[in-house]
Amino acid sequence: MERGNWNLALGALITGTICLGLSGCRSNPETQPKPEFTGSAACASCHPTESSLWAGSHHDLAMQVATDSTVLGDFDDATFVYNGVTSRFYRSDGAFWVETDGPEGEPQSYKIAYTFGFAPVQQYLIAFPRGRYQTLGVAWDTRPDSVGGQRWFHMYPGESVDHDDPLHWTGREQNWNFQCAECHSTNVRKNYDFESDSFATTFSEIDVGCEACHGAGSTHISWAETEKIEPSGEVDPYRLNRSIRGNPDEIWVIGQGETIADRRGSPFPSAQLDVCGRCHSRRGAIVDEYTVNTKLLDSHRPALLTEPLYEADGQIKEEVYVWASFRQSRMYQWGVVCTDCHDAHSVKVRLPGNDLCSRCHLPSTYDDPSHHFHKAGTEGSFCVDCHMPPETYMVVDPRRDHSLRIPRPDLTQKIGTPNACGDCHADKPVEWAVERVSEWYGPETSGKVHHGEAIHAGRTGRPGAADQLIALAGDPGQPGIVRATAVSMLLGETSEATGAVLRRAVLDVDPLVRMAAATASESLPPEMRLPLIEPLLSDSVRSIRIEAARVLAPVPTDLLPADIAPMLNLAITEYEQAQWVNAERPESHANLALIYTAQSRFQDAETAYRNALSLEPRFAEASVNLADLLRMINREDESADVLENALAKDPKHPALNHAYGLLLVRRKRLNEALPFLAKAAEDPALTRFNYVYAVALSELGRKNEAMKIAARALAVRPHDRELTALLDLLKR
Repeated sequence: MERGNWNLALGALITGTICLGLSGCRSNPETQPKPEFTGSAACASCHPTESSLWAGSHHDLAMQVATDSTVLGDFDDATFVYNGVTSRFYRSDGAFWVETDGPEGEPQSYKIAYTFGFAPVQQYLIAFPRGRYQTLGVAWDTRPDSVGGQRWFHMYPGESVDHDDPLHWTGREQNWNFQCAECHSTNVRKNYDFESDSFATTFSEIDVGCEACHGAGSTHISWAETEKIEPSGEVDPYRLNRSIRGNPDEIWVIGQGETIADRRGSPFPSAQLDVCGRCHSRRGAIVDEYTVNTKLLDSHRPALLTEPLYEADGQIKEEVYVWASFRQSRMYQWGVVCTDCHDAHSVKVRLPGNDLCSRCHLPSTYDDPSHHFHKAGTEGSFCVDCHMPPETYMVVDPRRDHSLRIPRPDLTQKIGTPNACGDCHADKPVEWAVERVSEWYGPETSGKVHHGEAIHAGRTGRPGAADQLIALAGDPGQPGIVRATAVSMLLGETSEATGAVLRRAVLDVDPLVRMAAATASESLPPEMRLPLIEPLLSDSVRSIRIEAARVLAPVPTDLLPADIAPMLNLAITEYEQAQWVNAERPESHANLALIYTAQSRFQDAETAYRNALSLEPRFAEASVNLADLLRMINREDESADVLENALAKDPKHPALNHAYGLLLVRRKRLNEALPFLAKAAEDPALTRFNYVYAVALSELGRKNEAMKIAARALAVRPHDRELTALLDLLKR
C-alpha cells in the first residue's frame, strides 16, 4: 500500500437481480438452485488445457500455506536491519518464524501462516488475535541474484516506519482481511463484527481459482455431467454465471492498404472489464457478497483520475493497477479487451515483444526504425518502451501503464508530467525530446491540446480552469473516465455553464460521468441540486444511487416532493449499508457521520464519529469533525476536550492545530491561538491554513509577517484567489 492521507471513500449496497441481456431473463429465477463453489480441481477434467495454463500462474500462486515448497525467502537464521530493528528469520518445529518488532515496538516471535505472492516479491502473513492476518513489512525479493534479488528488504525504504506509524506491519493499513483478501483468494467472505472488532474471514479456495472469475461452478458441473439442455431462448442456469469471453482472434483484421486492424463482427464483450476490474483497479467494495454477474459499479466504486493517484494527464503515479488506465486508452475505445493481449488463464501476454502488438499494428509500418527511430532489438525499439512506460511499486515491481499513450514531452514543459523519452534519456533536457518528437512525427503531435492541460488547470486553480473543464466534460471524443474526472472537478462551480454541463452529464451513457455529475452538484444550492440529481436516485447503477443520496441528504425535507422522499430514504439506506461493508475502517463511520449531520441526526452522527475514533484514536479528521459537531449543538466545552485529547496523541497534525487555534480565536484568545495556527500553516501547500494564519497575524498588527506567509503560500499555488486578494489587501 502506498502512503497517503485518510481516504473518506464512498460506497453503496447489495446486488439485486440484473438481466444481462445475454439470452433473456428467466421469469422465475428464485426457483433456480444457487450454485456452490467446488474448487478449481473440479474443472480440470473437462478443461485440462486451461487448468494447465493456470497452474503456476500469478493467480494460482497468489496465496499459499507456508510450506517448504511455497516459502521462497531465506529462513536459515537470516537477519535484516531496518530503522534500528533487527528482524531474524528462522525455522523451528517444522514451521517458519520471524522475530521482529510487534505492535508495541518490542521484539516478538511470529509464525508465518501464509505466503503472499511469489514474483517479483513474496510477502508473508501472520495470524493475530480476533481473526486478523497482518502482512509483514519485510519482504523477500524473488528476482535472481544477478539483478539484485534474493534478499530481504523493507516495503518502505528510506522511511522510518516504527510501531507508532499507521503503515507499520501490525497496523490497520497492513491488514490482509480488508486490504488484500478479496483479490488473492476465491469466494472471500470478510465476516467482520464491529461489536467485537473481530474477523471470521473465510474463502472457498486459497488462491485466485477458476470460480473467482467464472463464478460458483456446481450447477455448471451438473449440467456438464447430465448434458441437460434448457429450452431455447432462456438463460441456461446450469452454465456459468456470466460469459466473460474476449474477442475471437479473427475479429481483428488489417484491411487492404490499412496499417491498424479494425474490429469486425460481434458486440464489444464489456463484461470482461467488469470481472477483471474488480481486482485490477483502485476501488472500494460496496457490497458484502460479490458474484461475477455483477457490474463493477454495482459492487465497487472505482477511483477517477484524481490526485495523488494519477498525473494530470492520466499517467499512473500511485499504485492504481490497470482498469482506469486502460479505460483512458484508444484501445479500449476501439473495443480491445484484456484477453486480446493476455491469456486469460496463464495471465501472460499472448506473444513476446513487438509480436504482440503486430497482431493489430502492421509491423512494416510500426515495428520499424522509421517509426520508433531506435535500432531494432534495443531499448526504445519495443512498443511498450514508449507507449507503456513502467512505474515501480513495492520497491522492485515495475508495472506498465495501460493507458497506451503517445509520448508527449511537450506536456512535461507545459504541466510537468513525465514522459517516456525523459524516462530513458534522463541526461537530455526536455527541449531535446520535444524537438525530436516534432522532427519525427510532425509539429502537430506536440501542438495538439491534451486533456491533461485542463485537469492540470483545475488542480492548480488557474484562471479559466472552469471553462477548460467544462469544454473537456462536454467533448464526446474524450474517454468517459476523462470526462467524468473533468465533471467531478467542477465541484464548487455554480455558473450557468456548469449547470448546463451537469444537466447533460446526468443523462450520459457512461455511468462514471453520471456518478461524477452527482459529486459535482454538491456545491449547488439545494433548490437547484434536487431537480438536477433526483433522477439519479433511481439509476440502475448502485454507485450512482448512493452518490446521489449523499449529495441530496442535506436537502430540507420541505423541499422534497412526496414521491421523491421515499426514493431518497431508500438510497440513503443503501449508502449506510455500503459503509457497513467496511465497518472495520474508521473512514466508513466518518462517512456515516457526515450524512447523519446533513440530515440533522446529530446523536447518530456523534455515535458514528466516536465509533471511528474507537477504531483509530489518531484519526484527526474525525476528531475535528466531531468537535465541529459538538460546537454546532452548543457543547463547546466538550468540543475543546475532543481537540485537546486528539492533540495529545498527534501534536503536529495541521488540521488539529488549525481547529484548536480557531476555537481559541472564538474565545477571544488570539495571542494564544497564534502558535496553533502557525503550526497548522507550516506547510505552504496547505493554502487555507496559511490564509487563516496570515489573517491572524494581520489582526495582531504583524502585517509584514502576514505578507510573507501569504506570499509563501502563493508561490506554491500562484492562482489561489483568496490568497491573492489577501496579499493585495495587505500591501495597501
